[in-house]
Amino acid sequence: MPGAGVAFGPVTWAPPKSSDAPLTAWVRDVPDWPAPGVIFRDLTPLWADGSAWARAVRALAAPFDGSPPEMVMGIEARGFLVASALAARWNAGLLLARKAGKLPGIAHREEYELEYGKACLETHSDLATAGKRVLIADDVIATGGTARAALDLARAIGCTTIGMAFLVELSFLGGREKLGGAFPIRSVITYDGTGAAAVNE
Repeated sequence: MPGAGVAFGPVTWAPPKSSDAPLTAWVRDVPDWPAPGVIFRDLTPLWADGSAWARAVRALAAPFDGSPPEMVMGIEARGFLVASALAARWNAGLLLARKAGKLPGIAHREEYELEYGKACLETHSDLATAGKRVLIADDVIATGGTARAALDLARAIGCTTIGMAFLVELSFLGGREKLGGAFPIRSVITYDGTGAAAVNE
């Protein structure tokens, strides 16, 4: 539930009648959340439906199945769900890109800019040997700041990033452009500035 005093628009969603419905049918649109004028793309219905979630994982993994990574780095917090599903599919290891102060022991840190200030991601550098082939995964890419920080984090600990994978991309926010073109970037559902969606499945 939203915090006290925070108003948000009505949420209307019902499970699709067909298991073959487009994956967008399992994305619940929440208007005016977390701020007025914002439409939040809620993926919890997708995760709650085993068949739909399995479809999404297959679609996300498809470009990398032929030569999968040795490890998958998941970005806190919902990116952990995406990364763990992909890692299990490929029998790959799992690296966590966590917020500051969440990891015990020695962790490497990368800072990145927010609209009002800075944030950072950390990971355990001793869990990935130099040259390890890594794919970076998250639930959504928007402006790309967090994804870029994860990319810099992987490079800083000596990993070779072979790709990045996102369930949802908000293409009108330009996040993809911050990541360069050195490797494939996969998104399953892409929303443009009008709210129209394209599905890669």
